Amino acid sequence: MKVALIQTRTPATHEAALAHVLPMVAEAAAAGAAFVATPEGTNVLQKDRALLLPMLKTLEADPVVAGLRAAAIEFGVWVLIGSALVKREDGKAANRSVLISPQGAIQATYDKLHMFDVDLPTGESSRESATYEPGDRAVTARAGELKLGVTICYDLRFPALYRALALAGAEVMTIPSAFTRPTGAAHWEVLMRARAIETGSFVLAPAQGGRHEDGRGTYGHSIIVAPWGEVLAHLDHDEPGVLVADLDLTAAAKARAAIPALANARGFAGPLPLS
Repeated sequence: MKVALIQTRTPATHEAALAHVLPMVAEAAAAGAAFVATPEGTNVLQKDRALLLPMLKTLEADPVVAGLRAAAIEFGVWVLIGSALVKREDGKAANRSVLISPQGAIQATYDKLHMFDVDLPTGESSRESATYEPGDRAVTARAGELKLGVTICYDLRFPALYRALALAGAEVMTIPSAFTRPTGAAHWEVLMRARAIETGSFVLAPAQGGRHEDGRGTYGHSIIVAPWGEVLAHLDHDEPGVLVADLDLTAAAKARAAIPALANARGFAGPLPLS
């Protein structure tokens, strides 16, 4: 099955964000992709909380979500909005993945579980929990032949989540991201390959890249990893672009049979806390 990842540099308004991403979705469809995934924050990026929160729409009212639903219908493709920053039904904000069918229906949603609350050695800091309400459930979904485990960015650092998704039947882990440049340079590829190897799964990681209107810098380097850990395709830069690869969907079962770590894991007691 041919899949495509969209690497964006999402602007700070919904209207500009839609104009930015739609031509790349069209390019992916023209290349024959049946499944197209976009990064975290596809609909708008604005790190100033006071500016962002009044802009957010509900999922149903968001113009970028609506535009990508229309694009899914037009091109007859599955679209995973890696995440849309939206207003929840209770008025709080959510960082939400949205899976759209070729008929334009919303098939599944996932709210990011793990909040990136960190102070980096470079002096950069992030407090996602100050803006977004975390999700409380892991999500699997089918997109045609693909058995997806749906995650977002910082979730990457919590391997127990991916094990749970694999045990639930997921064979393709989606990890749309807006990685910082320092952590991307240090950890991006090695963590993506580790999650693929540990679970015997494909990893699809579309990324934000470059210097954004709100001043943030993101790493780019969108990547597709096979279940044995080899990199099938990647963008070696932080510019907007489209990455396409053919997935052999039998590869997950082969990798899991060769290294049956999911089946061989055992429960254990302890350890006792160190004094």
